[in-house]
Amino acid sequence: MTPTKAAGNKIRLGIPKGSLQDATVALFAQAGWKIYVNGRSYFPAVDDPEIECMLIRAQEMARYVEQGVLDVGLTGIDWVRENGLDVDAIADLVYAKQSRSKVRWVLAVPEDSNFHKAEDLEGCVIATELVNVTKQYFAGKGVNVQVDFSWGATEVKPPVLADAIVEVTETGSSLRANRLRIIDTVMESYTQVIANKQAMQEQWKREKISNLALMLTGAIAAQGRVGLMLNVRKEDLLSVLNVLPALKRPTISELAANDGETWVAVNTIIEETTARDIIPKLKAAKAQGIVEYPLNKIVV
Repeated sequence: MTPTKAAGNKIRLGIPKGSLQDATVALFAQAGWKIYVNGRSYFPAVDDPEIECMLIRAQEMARYVEQGVLDVGLTGIDWVRENGLDVDAIADLVYAKQSRSKVRWVLAVPEDSNFHKAEDLEGCVIATELVNVTKQYFAGKGVNVQVDFSWGATEVKPPVLADAIVEVTETGSSLRANRLRIIDTVMESYTQVIANKQAMQEQWKREKISNLALMLTGAIAAQGRVGLMLNVRKEDLLSVLNVLPALKRPTISELAANDGETWVAVNTIIEETTARDIIPKLKAAKAQGIVEYPLNKIVV
């Protein structure tokens, strides 16, 4: 059965099935949408009557968005580039399965091989899922190779089934476990919100998709950060500000005078990992009433 195009009063949203699925559902929850995934269905429920969800493999997402089967979807820029499809890039969301960082497609070879750079692979066989990008990479270096599509378990193919591989990695641990050595980065990738061009011509859908992207971007910006509120005498404010690394500038508001002293309230955002070092320094700088609080979204 051929999927139908999304109805005019709803947007059809593609959620990447596979390694990014759980991280994406969690991101939507932080952004304000609860998505309920049933392991037996490719159509998750969502607590927004204006959205219909589908689980789609990231490799296929851009194709269905371009065709209008989906109005909007989340996928890696690697698969958009691989398939060369015509979609609108709405927002960049830098997150992955395990971290808040970009992933890399790397050129890797057996650790005991004599290959040290791409040019050493002249005439060799390269196994990868990212066939077109890999061909472009080697063509750009003037190196003739045979690029074979890999259906999975790419790390185990060298040296018997391939001389080298181009594989995606966050940490490199799987490559090291299979005794492979990285010799170059073919491309960096991260998740994008992509939209169908025709859908973006419809005002209601354009606004809905733009608002969705805004909230997701805000949720990404808040990850790993916390808010800090504190009070300080105005005469000690400079010492406190010298301690604070702010997202932009901290918000400072004057408080009612107390016993002839002028106090101000300071509100700012810091990296969560730095809070344990900063809070004692703020206390030493004579800040009082220090409150650390979690953040769901930062919209700038």
